[in-house]
Amino acid sequence: MSHRTPAATARHILTCAQTMRGGGVERAMLRMAQGWLREGRRVTLVLGSDEGPLADEIPAGIELIQLEDARYSALFRLGAHVRATKPDLIFCPGNHYSAVAALARLDLGRACPPIVAKVSNALVRPEQGAAAAWAYRRWLRLHRRFLDHVVAMTPAMAAEAVTEMRMPPERVSVIANPPATARADAVPVELPAGRYIVGVGRLEPQKRWDRLIAALPKIADGDVRLLILGEGGQRATLEAQVASLGLGDRVSMPGHAGDPLPALQGAAVAVLTSDYEGVPGVLREALSVGTPVVSTESSVAVREIVDGAELGSVIAREDAVGLVAALDYWLTPGRARPAPVLAGGDPIADYLALFDGLVDARAEVQRIR
Repeated sequence: MSHRTPAATARHILTCAQTMRGGGVERAMLRMAQGWLREGRRVTLVLGSDEGPLADEIPAGIELIQLEDARYSALFRLGAHVRATKPDLIFCPGNHYSAVAALARLDLGRACPPIVAKVSNALVRPEQGAAAAWAYRRWLRLHRRFLDHVVAMTPAMAAEAVTEMRMPPERVSVIANPPATARADAVPVELPAGRYIVGVGRLEPQKRWDRLIAALPKIADGDVRLLILGEGGQRATLEAQVASLGLGDRVSMPGHAGDPLPALQGAAVAVLTSDYEGVPGVLREALSVGTPVVSTESSVAVREIVDGAELGSVIAREDAVGLVAALDYWLTPGRARPAPVLAGGDPIADYLALFDGLVDARAEVQRIR
């Protein structure tokens, strides 16, 4: 990118979301949109349905196009909304929305504004079978045809994008998500009495909360409790597991938390047991308030975040014994907690500089034509 002042800028950014049910991708996107609005940019959000707790976090000033349809397929007509609103740039907030971006590019052709996509989940998925992994790799290698630029949240994730998507390195940037901040308007979470372990994330198969629940009766401290914040389709399955293990008095799953930071700060340890992740924001949030973490090696970014033994433990995905041992270690009375790890940089400014450069480059190409 040139360092000259761009002649054309991304004055109007369009993004999309399926629902407001509480995923980390959507929450991060709303924080970014708030920052872009604060910097004087116009932001349009094409939203399938505003159902879900994140609706309360939609920033004032955003222009909403509500489709009143929670199905993923409702976003397939994104190209029509781009034609109607004429944004300077499209921001795809995560892997889940890649197909939407591809269809928009196919629909709009040369009239399509630049598309920037954030890598929100791992591009190497060890839990997939051979056929699924082959198809996923083929799909990833199509991304360079319809994306102008990819944003990864850490250097290791950027390297993975270059390798797995075959994306040219000059079309990949490293920009972190804006850090989470305390929300005074959020409904407080009722915290367990005494010491507790906390997990934050959707109640979906990817997160593998069953691993954490299964570990609870095996740890040395038989009084420590478990708090899982999140909502999703596996609630009934997880509740049945809790009941079958006789853990009803030690496990609480109160649902989505508008502000998980107080629960993270009060916990003895924060745990992530996922099969796969992108750059797990909850690990950074926990470390920002001085809470140690235990995480499966669910992403190449995990060891970039937990980059010292004083911060936490990283274990293999299927290492049930290792999970219990790590929990026992961090639950040992008197164990030192890490110093808070504070985020640096200015992700909002970095995103806008990237957007402006892409819009300016496209304007220059059109001028030459």
